Amino acid sequence: MTTVGLKNMRMTLQEVADIVDGEIVGDKNVVVTGICGIKEAKTGDLTFIANSKYMPLIKNTRASAIITSRDIEKSAKPIIRTDNPSLAFAKMVSKMVPNDVDHPKGIDERAVIDKSVKFGKDVAIQPYVVIEKNAQIGDGTIIYAGTYVGANTVIGANCLIYPRVTIRERVNIGNNVTVHSGTVIGSDGFGFATVCGVHHKIPQIGVVIIEDDVSIGANVTIDRARFGRTFIGKGTKIDNLVQIAHNVEIGEHSIIVAQCGLSGSATVGKNVIIAGQSGVVGHITIGENSIIAAKSGVSKSLPAGSKVFGYPARPIAKMRRINACLTRLPDLFKFISFMEKKLKEHKILPEDFSYHGIPEND
Repeated sequence: MTTVGLKNMRMTLQEVADIVDGEIVGDKNVVVTGICGIKEAKTGDLTFIANSKYMPLIKNTRASAIITSRDIEKSAKPIIRTDNPSLAFAKMVSKMVPNDVDHPKGIDERAVIDKSVKFGKDVAIQPYVVIEKNAQIGDGTIIYAGTYVGANTVIGANCLIYPRVTIRERVNIGNNVTVHSGTVIGSDGFGFATVCGVHHKIPQIGVVIIEDDVSIGANVTIDRARFGRTFIGKGTKIDNLVQIAHNVEIGEHSIIVAQCGLSGSATVGKNVIIAGQSGVVGHITIGENSIIAAKSGVSKSLPAGSKVFGYPARPIAKMRRINACLTRLPDLFKFISFMEKKLKEHKILPEDFSYHGIPEND
């Protein structure tokens, strides 16, 4: 990671502390002129530590100052103690790093837009965007090149839609929503009725509703409902390569990490974290404030506050005990083989007995 410089500015630790509402331990007059990760930082840089496992790096970093949590009492380097080091560092990145992104302005004449489309103020539309009849685009929304917006779709204010996004018909997107490239919202749910070995498509006539302040990564697929709605609650963040099936409902401020799959009609409560490569079967409920660890398979409903891991997903404490036992299987196998041999020598077990209880001749 290369050190990123300020906007031709020098900032004292006291000024940094004022921005992040932090407490300085050390020289408040130390000046920072850049921002960087703790391993790569150089003299003059501001860095941070949010995870305790990186604490030993404080001794070796060349950074001039470090943003830490409030439980750090002293350091060889000047520190700024904060409630949330990651959030504090993010504030400083926004403050210190130049914004090189120059978003488009105005509506390009090469876009294909139906005459019935309604635009708010200061909307930006890049070339080769297609917007179908009766769509509505809110104030300040930016739609990048190659995006498709279907009929009767509503996109709120200050949204950012990156290139080659597909937003199908009758989708409702709130304000301040970001959608990254390759994502498809409102595609048909996977619904078929099998009769005499032939799969007959079930019409998917529902909608997708995405509330305010949602972030959707690249190549995410969010299917429309069979009936009713597929729903993404306010403030939810969805990583890349996530599949959300028809009629799924996700509560506010949840986090869905990359390569997760949520099957049809699953309900996810508020403030739920579903870590990478996890799967949730259909028609179950994940209670609010639950955490599903990476690569878990959830096949049953979970009460609020659950913490699960594994396939099938079990309480994390139980899975840790199971995994500890699994690592000892080779030694247990040797022990059983040894005991079997000794028991046969003492005529306690017949010669044709094997450890799994099935005679070797069978």
